[in-house]
Parts: sequence; C-alpha cells; structure tokens
Amino acid sequence: MKLVRIAVTTVALVAGVGVTVDAHAGSGRQTDLNRLRRDTAAVHALGLPGVQARLVLPGGRAVVATAGVADLGTGRRVPPNGRARIASTGKAFIATVVLQLVAEGRMGLDDPVEKWLPSVIRGNGNDGRAITVRHLLQHTSGLHDDVPDFATAVDYYKHRYDVYTPAQLLARTLRHTPDFASGTAWRYSNVGYIVAEMVIDKVTGRPWHEEVRRRVVDRAGMRDTTWPGNLPTLPDPHARGYHEFGAGELTDVTEQVIVDGGAAFISTTADVNRFFRALLGGRLLRPAQLAEMTRTMPLGPEFEELLPGARYGLGLFERPLPCGGTYWSHPGGGSGYTSDNGVTRDGRRSVAVSVSGTRPNLALQHQRATDAVVENALCGPRGI
Repeated sequence: MKLVRIAVTTVALVAGVGVTVDAHAGSGRQTDLNRLRRDTAAVHALGLPGVQARLVLPGGRAVVATAGVADLGTGRRVPPNGRARIASTGKAFIATVVLQLVAEGRMGLDDPVEKWLPSVIRGNGNDGRAITVRHLLQHTSGLHDDVPDFATAVDYYKHRYDVYTPAQLLARTLRHTPDFASGTAWRYSNVGYIVAEMVIDKVTGRPWHEEVRRRVVDRAGMRDTTWPGNLPTLPDPHARGYHEFGAGELTDVTEQVIVDGGAAFISTTADVNRFFRALLGGRLLRPAQLAEMTRTMPLGPEFEELLPGARYGLGLFERPLPCGGTYWSHPGGGSGYTSDNGVTRDGRRSVAVSVSGTRPNLALQHQRATDAVVENALCGPRGI
C-alpha cells in the first residue's frame, strides 16, 4: 500500500469542510441536532481527519453528525454509518460473555485462573492460582501489559502483518514481574482480557469470538459488527485510519493485523448503540450479573487525569454527567481509530462516536472533546 503522510496543516485546511448531518427525529430535537453538529466539528477541528457521532433518542430515533473526511487523499466525506475498528470497546463484549457463563453456572467470577488454565500463568511472581476471573475483568490482576505496538511509521510498515497467538502475547507478559499483588490495585491491562478470552475458550470448547458473535452480536441485532481475525482490511464503507508518529504528520495505518484479538472488532456507531442499549436494558444479562458488572471501583491514578471521576466495574466504565447522575461506557483507542460511547442509566439516551485518527500528543484534548460529544448528547437539550 502506498505510504500516505499528510501534514497536519493540510488537515486544518479541511477543518470547516465536510460537516454533514442526517436527522430522523423531527423538529422537536433541533437542539440535540445543533449540539451534536457543533461538538462533532470541534473534535475534527483538533486536526483529526474524520468524526462520526450517532445519538439515539428515547423511542429509538437517531440523529447523526459527521465532520471532516474519510480519506485525506481524495477528500471523500465520512460515511454516516461507516465501519471502524472499535478497539477496547470490545472488552465490554467479552465481559458480557463471561457473565453469561457465570449465570449459566458454567464458571464463577471468583474461580482462580488456574482452574481453567492450569500452570499457564507462572513465573517471575505471576501465579494463576492467585488471580481470579473477576480480577481479569476488573483490571485488578496485576498482570503487566506488554502487547506489541508500532513506535514509528517505519515500524508500522515492517510489522503491520505480524500475527501473535494469545499464548505468545501472554508469554511477553510473563517475562515481567506483576505490577502489584492481584486484587490490591487497579491498572488497565489488555493482557487480562486476552487471558479472559482463553478462559472462554476452555469453558465453552468454542473460540471466544464465536461466543461473542452468538451471545452478544446476534442477540443485540448488531448487523454490521464483525471480528476480522487476521484479515488486515475493513469492509466498506469505512473511513481510513491515521496515526501521528512524528510531529505534524499523519500516516495512513488502515491496513494492519490487530494482534490483540479483543481489540479487533469492527463495528458501526449504530451497532455500538444497539449493544449498550441492549446491555443496560437487561436484554443480554440477568439482573444479578448486570449488578456485578456495574459494581464499580476507583481507577488507578494514571487514568484519573484522562477520565476524571470515572470508576470501573467488569468491562464497563461509570462516568459522571455534568447534568447530574452517571452514564455507562467503554471507550477504545489505537490502530488509527478511537471509539467513545455512553448510555444513561435508564437506557433512554445513548451515543456512539467514531474518530478516524489518533494523535498521542493531543490525547487529553481528544478525550475532552469526545467527552463533550457524549456528555452533551446524554444530558439532552439545555440550550446552545
């Protein structure tokens, strides 16, 4: 694939172009629509190539806003329901499957990992006998994250088709000592969810991603959500993904194998809304398991600045709303795309945001801007 490196100044030239809106909610939702347009455009104005946001209103009607372009080379508009990688939003899918298996009596949240994966987590102080399934889902396992990533554009082009098995990814982690004793602290751990996937395989005798498809994707009616395996491309329509490796330049990183399988799901803002509404609406989990999922704890200090006031349950973040109360969410980022989302506790309003661009030096500003999209959408009309 041809190398595409676009200066950020070029992005700025299109900052006011390509803002489109698709509305089906009637004139009574004009304030929602205006705010969604404004907030989506503000995300794009940071120098992020393309943005799509979909707000689902009480009754199921939706408003959609897009800003920017889907392809910096051609100027193609962002498709209003294009597919994108949703990264760690997929952790909520995995946690849902585990909790369904708990409800069926096939496993327990407090089962030690050793029960399902004997002698797999051993060495350098790591011990599967001391780590429970709950610890994996809650990010309290202490397992050190060591998932491969790209440091430079050259690194991306050299390694974008590399493939790792879950066992190989876990082996990287086991070269390190634990970050802390399991259950004593919170630290975000992608490898914890890789281990959870391995547990699902063992409990069900089926590939974990097939269980996600059968138990979550199909049940929630997520028609455009797929797991690509080692396929490095996305189905059409989609915006291209870009990442800033060097200051002032964006590299097209759309084509790559996502080595962390749980972060590889491809979806749409419509489907992400369907998932969170089904989950919090009680259509995917029994009340006891949904209560377990939404029992939260404070985050580690390194996440507090990025997500102030947030707490974590089992595969879900709980975040405060500026208009009062809280909402449920699981954002994701990496691989040239970011995903943000939220649903109110009563399930009446939900929103999903997809951004086709990642710029590490603007991570905090990017998060604040997508927070504004989500929070304003969930709080509802309060004037502009």
